Amino acid sequence: MSSGRASPKQRKRTAEHNYGKDEGDRANTSLVDLGQKSRDRALLTSVDAALKRIGEGTFGQCLNCEQEINAKRLEAIPWVGHRITCQELIDGTKLNRGDRYLIG
Repeated sequence: MSSGRASPKQRKRTAEHNYGKDEGDRANTSLVDLGQKSRDRALLTSVDAALKRIGEGTFGQCLNCEQEINAKRLEAIPWVGHRITCQELIDGTKLNRGDRYLIG
């Protein structure tokens, strides 16, 4: 009859199995945390840039074409720096000359 205790061999197998699973979980959690921190840092940078534009009096003006950004877009994403048209072109084509992209 069993005394309810695992043999040393069974304990070793269990410990090895759990360690491997825990190690993988820790690695995966670290990658997820790193990704979240990167997204948080990018958002904070965007918000800081929007606050700077408020101070300069250029908030709501597209950084590319200097036209007014739609109020609904600013309401949805207050830290946005480009009109939808400019952002789509920037994302789709990288024809860069200096600080601006060639559009149109």
